[in-house]
Amino acid sequence: MRKLIFLFVLVNSINTFAQTGVIRGTVLDKQSEKSIAGATIVLLSDPNKGTITDENGSFELKNVPLGRQTIQINYLGYESSTVPDIDLTAGKDFVISVYLIEKFDSLEEVVIVAEGNNKAKSINKLAAVSVRQFSPEEVNRYAGGRSDVARLASNFAGVSTSDDSRNDIVVRGNSPTGLLWRLEGIPIPSPNHFSTLGTTGSPVSALNPNLLSNSDFITSAFPAEYGNAIGGVFDLSLRKGNNKDYEYSVGVAAFPGAEVMAEGPLGKKGGSFLVAGRYGIVGVLGLAGTTAQPNYNDFSFNIDLGKSKWGNFSIFGIFGNSNIDLIGKDVELSNDDLFATRDEDSFVTSGFGVFGIKHTLDIGSKSYLKTVISSSTSVETFERDRYFNLETPTEFKIRWTEVDNTESRITFSTLFNSKISKKFTFRSGLLLESFTLENRLTDRDRQEDNNGDDLPDFVNLISNDGSYSIVQPYATGQFRFTEKLTLNAGLHGQYFSLNEEFVIEPRTSLTYAINNKSSINIGYGLHHQNVAAPLLFLNETIGDNLVQSNRNLDLVRSAHYVIGYDLRFANKWRTKFEIYYQAIDKAAVEKTPTGYSSLTEGADFGFSIDKNSLVSNGEGFNQGVEFTLEKFFSKGYNLLFTTSLFESKFKGSDNIERDSPFNNGYVINFLAGKEFIIGKAKKNVFSINTKFTTAGGRYYTPVDLPASIEAGYEIRDDSNAFSEQYDPYLRVDIKFGFKLNSSKKKSSHQFYVDFQNVTNNSNVFTRDYNRLTQEVNQIDQIGFQPDFGYRFQF
Repeated sequence: MRKLIFLFVLVNSINTFAQTGVIRGTVLDKQSEKSIAGATIVLLSDPNKGTITDENGSFELKNVPLGRQTIQINYLGYESSTVPDIDLTAGKDFVISVYLIEKFDSLEEVVIVAEGNNKAKSINKLAAVSVRQFSPEEVNRYAGGRSDVARLASNFAGVSTSDDSRNDIVVRGNSPTGLLWRLEGIPIPSPNHFSTLGTTGSPVSALNPNLLSNSDFITSAFPAEYGNAIGGVFDLSLRKGNNKDYEYSVGVAAFPGAEVMAEGPLGKKGGSFLVAGRYGIVGVLGLAGTTAQPNYNDFSFNIDLGKSKWGNFSIFGIFGNSNIDLIGKDVELSNDDLFATRDEDSFVTSGFGVFGIKHTLDIGSKSYLKTVISSSTSVETFERDRYFNLETPTEFKIRWTEVDNTESRITFSTLFNSKISKKFTFRSGLLLESFTLENRLTDRDRQEDNNGDDLPDFVNLISNDGSYSIVQPYATGQFRFTEKLTLNAGLHGQYFSLNEEFVIEPRTSLTYAINNKSSINIGYGLHHQNVAAPLLFLNETIGDNLVQSNRNLDLVRSAHYVIGYDLRFANKWRTKFEIYYQAIDKAAVEKTPTGYSSLTEGADFGFSIDKNSLVSNGEGFNQGVEFTLEKFFSKGYNLLFTTSLFESKFKGSDNIERDSPFNNGYVINFLAGKEFIIGKAKKNVFSINTKFTTAGGRYYTPVDLPASIEAGYEIRDDSNAFSEQYDPYLRVDIKFGFKLNSSKKKSSHQFYVDFQNVTNNSNVFTRDYNRLTQEVNQIDQIGFQPDFGYRFQF
């Protein structure tokens, strides 16, 4: 604290003169997404400072004072829009896209002003319910976020994540496997380091938020263009690099690691490049929650080739690699390591890559065609050796588990969008995904000793060299019946080649504006998703043959019903209330009566390895109410309060209704931030952000201790599946930051220190059987932990 006070005094003593920055961007029609020429842009803090968009809809405001600014955009026949909370710093131009909505009646005299960066509204104009727009600035602002977009989403209503060791996203009680990651309009594999086949989360994100533009997070009743998901959708977009000036930044932070980023103009057609690389350092700092040294790095880029008569081409990609060696003898006998075990050595490698080419072609003045072709790969290897007679003269070790998975995907996506009139917008498209799988799993866990060596046999459980495809056509439209009443409606189709199943899914939402401050939203959507690949390709010995008896499982089906009320009761304030119900069926369960369901999978690194000959008879439901109170950043502070009360249940083949492992019951988040302008020139900023989170504990299946001791490995009491609940989760974070704008150069320094779990609360990580002590031990999550970050922009 003494160092912070000293730094505060030092910053205030800096003699600076007035610095200025640049706000640039593009103004577009919200429905056609075409640029608008001749729109006026005014800086509200200085109405004499303004400009007009050129023939490409582009504008540039120069000599804008640094700090938080607001601009207003006007164009005849369109609703005016304001963009507040523009955080202008030295060394970085602020680039933004602003969407205007054509007035329903061009002769009306009432002026409606919408906030251009209102996070309550979506980037996708057809997403009207259960959607939240978020910005990269939010990802970096909030306390405890580790610059991770998934951890940012955990603050939104309907999202639960009470595991500090992973960034899995539980949406309204659904398994994390129900989440769809999309980048630039195409589905992508889990964009995380140390990820495994079929999962969507991991300990460390590989997404660099500094390359993202504003994006959407949708929790229910998705529009018709989204498919093969029943939980939620992360619809991410990459920002373009600065096409006017070269800009650079270097930084270091505990979890994202060391980073270098560069951007600038490319070619003579308005193109740009944006590239960034990061290298993880958390292991060196001893903050990884394990005695081992995690290694990870990632590289991201977005290259825009500019506009030509052939349209606009861009190339993008993300690549990540990670590995860790977990050596058992480095672990204390108490086994309080989150990932390592005393009597095992484990060696983990993983990697993923996404490479895509995007083409956008204007068709007439109100339509466009966007096509994306991409290739992605996800690779995972895992080797585990088990020690026997540990630390005795007869100690020996054997290979226990081997995993070698490679999933490759070729994706083709095309989307046609047309603004037929100011009242009707039409969109249709097609998504083709071709998967190639090379999966190997050989394990001794829970296997019989058939060769008489007093050890479980090393059995091949998955051996797959195959392929499958998913085809998803869709068509949807937005109908503005009146100024107050808007309907979004469409159909989504999905074909899954493994079981040759084709389904049609209706999607619809209705929005009624009661007045200019409040609205009611109603949504419905039918959604399907294939069972996770690790279950589909499990081998079962039938006779003398290995058979993949789960290959023909049906697509899991989920019907979403949502009703919400949105109220903007004061300037920059918003409150939202939503009620939802989700009915799930066709989940995978066992033939014999048990409490197992595929709906319980997906919150760890692996899946069940002993669930064969499953049938699609499982059911479940999620229901709840959500409340959001948000004060968007203005007057130096922001606030976000969300609470969710929900219930998540499922039935196995025994037809007994049970609590889902994701049924926390409640989640409460409170986040607040305050900025203080400091320094003689009033251009530097000292900020404080805090976060409070509490949630009900997750349900789990207790260990059958006598059976585990007799078998020598952990056996859960499946007759009481998910009958016990961990203690409630509670965590408080507080973050201090400085932003210093140089007085002599176009550069800035930003740094922060983030104290996570400042109360050092002991949140439960797991209760597992310890083979060495023959007891059920509780392992707690990481207690108090500091984080830090520094960035230099120039």
